[in-house]
Amino acid sequence: MDKRLDLDKLKYPIGKFTAPEELSREELNRCISDICLLPEKIITSMDNLDEDLLDVAYRPDGWTRRQVVHHLADSHMNAYVRFKLALTEDNPTIKPYGQDAWAELQDSVNYPIEASLKIIDGVHSRWGHLLDSMLEADFKRTFFHPESKKLYTLEYTTALYAWHGNHHLAQISQR
Repeated sequence: MDKRLDLDKLKYPIGKFTAPEELSREELNRCISDICLLPEKIITSMDNLDEDLLDVAYRPDGWTRRQVVHHLADSHMNAYVRFKLALTEDNPTIKPYGQDAWAELQDSVNYPIEASLKIIDGVHSRWGHLLDSMLEADFKRTFFHPESKKLYTLEYTTALYAWHGNHHLAQISQR
């Protein structure tokens, strides 16, 4: 098999994100469920992981599993804030962050994952409650991302972060 295909399978074990044109209510509910269930799935995955694998990259030139868990906390905190901004302001411009630089900070490289697991649990609990309370029109609200220079709907962003959580869960679960 082609080494590039092997690397892509390690990098994207569930495949690359495909942007939906529009989500049915059933698909949106599945995405919300994925977001709500992520903390439990990560904790289960971490419980089954040998401690020595925590600091091993899940793929060549990739982050360690420890860095991925910390990244999920960082990324999903930012996503939750973006939702709140989009729900309370008209097309707010969000603040991007350098995820690769954040992953190299010491709190991502060598800090125990328990703190990030608590963050993920708390953020997803509140985020899930927020998502469950949103009306159909709320999911059409947008924010502006200055790096891509695009408006993103909360519907799209819900699908993106459902995929994002499952994407990283699959990476850290690889043995």
